Amino acid sequence: MLSELREMIWADWIWFPEGHGWADLKDHDGLVFPKAQDLWAALPIALCFLIIRPIFERMVAIPQASLLGVSDKKRVCAHPNPTLESYFCKTSKHPTQSSIESLSKQTDWSVQRVQRWFRRRRNQDRPSKLKKLQEASWRFTFYFLAFYAGLAVLIDKPWLYEMKQMWDGFPKMPLMPSQYWYYMVELGFYISLVFSVASDVKRKDFKEQMVHHVATIVLLSFSWLVNYTRAGTLVMLLHDASDYLMELAKIFSYAGWKRTCNCIFTVFAAVFIITRLVFLPFWIIHTTVVYPLTVYPPFFIYYLFNGLLFVLQALHIFWAALIVHIVIKFLPGNNIVEDERSDKEESESEDDDHDHEQREKSMNGHGEIHQYHDSARL
Repeated sequence: MLSELREMIWADWIWFPEGHGWADLKDHDGLVFPKAQDLWAALPIALCFLIIRPIFERMVAIPQASLLGVSDKKRVCAHPNPTLESYFCKTSKHPTQSSIESLSKQTDWSVQRVQRWFRRRRNQDRPSKLKKLQEASWRFTFYFLAFYAGLAVLIDKPWLYEMKQMWDGFPKMPLMPSQYWYYMVELGFYISLVFSVASDVKRKDFKEQMVHHVATIVLLSFSWLVNYTRAGTLVMLLHDASDYLMELAKIFSYAGWKRTCNCIFTVFAAVFIITRLVFLPFWIIHTTVVYPLTVYPPFFIYYLFNGLLFVLQALHIFWAALIVHIVIKFLPGNNIVEDERSDKEESESEDDDHDHEQREKSMNGHGEIHQYHDSARL
């Protein structure tokens, strides 16, 4: 039963166009081809990334933050209150006005004090600017090195300049050592991102990011299995071309270098739109969707591979809309770039808090509501 299922899953007609099969990917005459077992190498590489990352953040990112003048801001912790804590954890972090008034009666606290407690409690869960800089520094370093390493791997390859060369001799295209390591390192990094998601900064596009990571891992894995490696290397290169610029803009934003951040973000926006909304759909995806049908009849993995590319393209359109929105916001007013995905910290004056607490005591828990303004941070 299992052997029959295995044979059905790995049937040549599923993975390759008619007339081709797994036999085409057997090593011969010194030529090496991708194999399914090669993908296991990505797991220890992912583990290495997970081990190296905290060391990098401690040894490189923290000193970098110190040089840029970024440090953890001391936060005022919310006073322990079981009733409010239970509501915060089980019901809502942002209670309605009626709920606040109800909680005020239950705790015998003023409405103002309950509001301040929720503000402080929300801030406790938000990542610090230092943590955000550490994450941005780690990703910038990887994307920067990956982009220029990928460029070095592909600079002399004909399919970098002529898209149709991606299919020249498919699937009997020999694998080069540089392609192998480029693939495994990139795949290992994206696997490490999935495992580190619990400790990473949570953003509003968390679900989209997870879909992106999973789609990328599946795309790289399947493209490796059927020797779509030429298309895969081009997709990876286009992604890395803009990602390191985004992380660099974040670093300067956390440091308060407003003009530098804005300039880099503008360059990032231009590179993102050109690579992911022009080159990817009109060059690479067009070549993987249209050209193969002029050479081979369609087959199952052809649909799967291109379907995953369309998923990535849809996400790129989603993020491009956010990027354009940010650029439109900061250019006219020359404001600092804000990451629309980030949760914003609510600021308040400690002196005002002290005055309010004294007033609350003297007024038996009743006082005027003080207005606080959110301070937007990347």
